[in-house]
Amino acid sequence: MMLAHVPLWLLFVSLSIALAAMVMTIINLRLFKPSPPAPAFDSGAGTTLPSLAVCIPARNEEPNIEACVRSVLDSDYPPLTVLVYDDQSTDQTPRILERLKTADGRLKTVATRPLGAGWVGKQWACDQLGHAADADYLLFIDADVRISSDCLARSVALAAATRTDLLSTFPRQITLSLGERLLIPLIHFILLSYLPFPRMRSTSDPSASAACGQFILVRREAYLKIGGHGACRGSMHDGVKLPRAFRRAGFKTDLFDGTDVAECRMYQGLSNTWRGFTKNAFEGLGSVGLLVFLTVLHAVGHVLPWLVLGALALRGSLLSLPAAVAAAAVLVSLSQRLLLARTFRQSLLSALLHPVGVTMMTLVQWHSYVLALTGRRGWKGRTLASQPLQPAEPAR
Repeated sequence: MMLAHVPLWLLFVSLSIALAAMVMTIINLRLFKPSPPAPAFDSGAGTTLPSLAVCIPARNEEPNIEACVRSVLDSDYPPLTVLVYDDQSTDQTPRILERLKTADGRLKTVATRPLGAGWVGKQWACDQLGHAADADYLLFIDADVRISSDCLARSVALAAATRTDLLSTFPRQITLSLGERLLIPLIHFILLSYLPFPRMRSTSDPSASAACGQFILVRREAYLKIGGHGACRGSMHDGVKLPRAFRRAGFKTDLFDGTDVAECRMYQGLSNTWRGFTKNAFEGLGSVGLLVFLTVLHAVGHVLPWLVLGALALRGSLLSLPAAVAAAAVLVSLSQRLLLARTFRQSLLSALLHPVGVTMMTLVQWHSYVLALTGRRGWKGRTLASQPLQPAEPAR
């Protein structure tokens, strides 16, 4: 069996890769903290909260839109407006919104306009919302996000206290099917393994930034100065493009751990999860070179040791130096994933099946690349066949 004869030096490379990811994760977790409790609001003392508009793009969100809107309206944040853009829905979304508007005047809908040339649907919807809003801060959330009652107050307070122009978080990801559990938790694995938070906080380099399109809080004045979502109009990855646009304009961006204030079931089932990630996985990387590099890195560091250890176990060669090195690499990767699972309330099964998830993620990235090359990227009935792929800036 060839896997039982992998060179020892290659196994040490595997161990080094796993250790590097683990060390980076530990460093990042010391900085990736939940937002602190919001300061008490005392109207009698004359203190005022910044006004906030929560902006929700919705296209055929009948199963989600009411729960999302209600979670926002139930928030402990007085100066609040909720804006929803119905993006040409063909289901019951418009009727649900009309009913909710009648019940609560803080909910408003923004008039639907034909999709602009060169625009991706979500970015167009968010841009309409952002320019229609009249508030100090704008929070863009997806319709499948649910927030806690103190989420808005804590998030705005953190942005104001740190003078952050774009503040984002990755909500707790609800995963029910096996496919969801294998792929979706890898968002945190990639983020915390490869984005050095000390550099993110100490530099304005656009490539040292990140955001999650499910939850992006912006200071409206800064948002308008960068051109709103027009800064990423042709992109399907606002989590990469928007913070980079803010940084290029000299504004500050940051991340916090929103596990305790927001949650989201991003996709349902393996098929939807696969399609959802392929629409922008390659765009998030931005180059074939980086895709090849990560493929090799993950194959050597996060898949090979598990396979070698299994092969040596079948041969009865576990009491050997190669087995010890492979086992060490497996233990490091497993410890990292268990740490992430505990911190972000992820499925333990995802951690235990780490090499399977990493292999699937790699296949998703290559599939996304093929779709980008052939102009077949799409989502919710729209295909970007006529729009060129916008690569991300290379990492520095």
